[in-house]
Amino acid sequence: MSRQNIDMLHGSIWDKLLMFALPLAATGMLQQLFNAADVAVVGRFVGPNAMAAVGSNSAIIGLLVNGFVGISLGANVVISRFTGQGNAEGIGKSVHTSVLFSLIGGVVITLLGELIAPALLGLMSVPDEVFPMALAYLRVYLLGMPVIFLYNFESAIFRSQGDTKTPLVCLVISGVLNVFLNLFFVCVVGMTADGVATATVLSNLVSSALLFVLLRRRKDLIRLEVSRLRIHTDVLGSIVRIGLPAGLQSMVFSLSNMCIQSAINSLGADVMAASSAAFNNEKRVERFE
Repeated sequence: MSRQNIDMLHGSIWDKLLMFALPLAATGMLQQLFNAADVAVVGRFVGPNAMAAVGSNSAIIGLLVNGFVGISLGANVVISRFTGQGNAEGIGKSVHTSVLFSLIGGVVITLLGELIAPALLGLMSVPDEVFPMALAYLRVYLLGMPVIFLYNFESAIFRSQGDTKTPLVCLVISGVLNVFLNLFFVCVVGMTADGVATATVLSNLVSSALLFVLLRRRKDLIRLEVSRLRIHTDVLGSIVRIGLPAGLQSMVFSLSNMCIQSAINSLGADVMAASSAAFNNEKRVERFE
């Protein structure tokens, strides 16, 4: 067993809950800071229109990401169940199904999102002066969906073994990288909203790649072998059956945020920029609480 794993199967559970939960909470807070860093950089070095462009996409991105984060919870539960049963074959099937499903799902969402991105922003009442930057930000961000989804499913695999620290460490590394890349693409290269989106995609690529390498190097039952990547329909059915309700629950909140954001967008770029700053602070407070 890895030194990072928390053995939930033996001994008292109470002294282990805090050790498991604190890195998990910190991971959630840090994920919210990615978008906050984007808003802060473009607001400081580009202008209110770029800040509004980034903020106008928050609800859309939240809808997409939260749905798959919920489904990844299903992978966590299924792998944990097989771990408790001591079912090595079930663990292996679940791990490889989860990784491949996250990549396929991310590609599908990227392709569909790129097709409907202009219409979606139109439905969100994004004003003309913000629309080009908002569309550029969304298109670039959508390219990163496969690696964003991969990170969440890889994190679920580690958490199924009681390891919440490894995903957090990888996210901290990518979070620091995200800040530096934001400044590089905006201040040095001269990009706007598309620059911070590019930085976010590259940062998520790093975090998912780090977890992928660590899974490949594991010596236990969650070791990832590329040759074994395939979809096992029985395992996938269990993952979706457990995770889909959680994903839909998260998406409902995101849909309500989209309605609110649409109303805000109709008030103009300055109001959108102000709302973006306030909304990111609100999300950080909610995560802390």
